[in-house]
Amino acid sequence: MKLDVVNGQNEKVGALELNDAVFGGRIKADLIWESVVQENAAARRGTHATKNRALVSGSGKKPWKQKGTGRARVGETRNPLWRKGGTVFGPQPRSYEYALPRKVKQGALRAALAAKAQEGALIVVDKLESADRKTKGTAELLRRLGATGKTLLIDVKPEDGFAVSARNLAGVKVVPSARVTARDVIDTAHVIATKDALERLQEALS
Repeated sequence: MKLDVVNGQNEKVGALELNDAVFGGRIKADLIWESVVQENAAARRGTHATKNRALVSGSGKKPWKQKGTGRARVGETRNPLWRKGGTVFGPQPRSYEYALPRKVKQGALRAALAAKAQEGALIVVDKLESADRKTKGTAELLRRLGATGKTLLIDVKPEDGFAVSARNLAGVKVVPSARVTARDVIDTAHVIATKDALERLQEALS
């Protein structure tokens, strides 16, 4: 597979040969699913909490004596069987993050990029930069490239001015090539990558 390399005016300035080992073959959707679920789990805050019988407000005094009243025995008003008592085995703050094999992450990213390439949603540019460092200029650049809706911009090391101008656009995300994930790629309508960034990704995923 060969993709055209365009400039900021959407004019062809070259071509890039894609590696079949990365962008060819069957799309392994199961790897993409595993990677997305793992990243979503790691992003969970996990701050949920319930009060047990030690934390809920109320007296620890025994309401009545153990025997002789004819009523059920009870130790305190905070016990879980009573109204406003503590919660038994309720959720507590914890991390949902878990490890995923490196080869699974690489396979997921490989499959996600291949899917976008086969859909025609992968655009290769010579460079990503904003001359005036303004959001309006970046929005016009994306419009010329035909990128509407959610867009992922990948560069080896994004220019600070360009990243600042792009972050104000809804649905636009700028990511270095070394930190891009399968979720970043699959959750967008268009992927715009510089030639250098795509070559590095090909080398890392081959």
